[in-house]
Amino acid sequence: MSADKATSWVFAEELVGEDDVLLAARERAAQLGAGAVLPGTGRALSVLAAAAGARTVVEIGTGTGVASLYLLRGMPEDGVLTTIDPEVEHHRAAKEAFAEAGLRSTRTRTISGRALDVLPRLTDGAYDLVLLTLTTAGGMLEQAPEYLAQAVRLLRAGGVLAVDHALWYDRVADPARRDEATTAVRELVRSVRSDERLLPALLPVGNGLLVAVRR
Repeated sequence: MSADKATSWVFAEELVGEDDVLLAARERAAQLGAGAVLPGTGRALSVLAAAAGARTVVEIGTGTGVASLYLLRGMPEDGVLTTIDPEVEHHRAAKEAFAEAGLRSTRTRTISGRALDVLPRLTDGAYDLVLLTLTTAGGMLEQAPEYLAQAVRLLRAGGVLAVDHALWYDRVADPARRDEATTAVRELVRSVRSDERLLPALLPVGNGLLVAVRR
C-alpha cells in the first residue's frame, strides 16, 4: 500500500469516532482476546442495516458486541438482532454492552452454541441481513462453504450478506500467499463472486468487508 493509500485508509477509519459504549465493548474484547470489527467496518455495517431497513438480522460471531452495537444502531427501533457465539463469556460481555447502550432486552436474542448447529434451526428467507465474521477458531475457515450456504439460505430476496475479514490481513490479494487460512478466505470470496444468486462487492474498510445482495 502506498503512503497516500495508507493515509486515506486511516482517514476513513477515523472519520466517525466511537463513543464510550463502543470503546468499553472494544476494551472488553481486548481483555478476553475476542475479535472486534474496526470502526470503518462498523460504520459500514450501520449503513448497510439502515439502507436495508433491516428488522431481522443474524450475526455469526458475537464477540463482546462491538459489531452488534453497530448493526443495532442502523436497524429500526423494532428490529431484532439474533447473535450466535459458542463462548458464554462473550455473551455476558455483549449483554453488558447492550445494557450500557440502553437497549431493550427484546432487541437482541443471544444464542450460545456452535453456529452450524444453530443456523439450520432458523427460518429460510426470513432475514434482512446476515453478518459472518471469519475466524480461525472452531474450524470456521475449513467449514466456510457451509457457513456461506446457511447464510444465503436465511436471506430474503433483497437481503444483505456481509462477511468481515474478507481481505484477511491483506493476504487474500497476494497470490503468493498460499497458507490454509488465506486460501480458505480467498475461495469464499470467489464463491460469493460466482454465485448467481448474489450481487457482490468487496469494500476495503477495516480488514475487508465482503457484501452481497441476494437477488
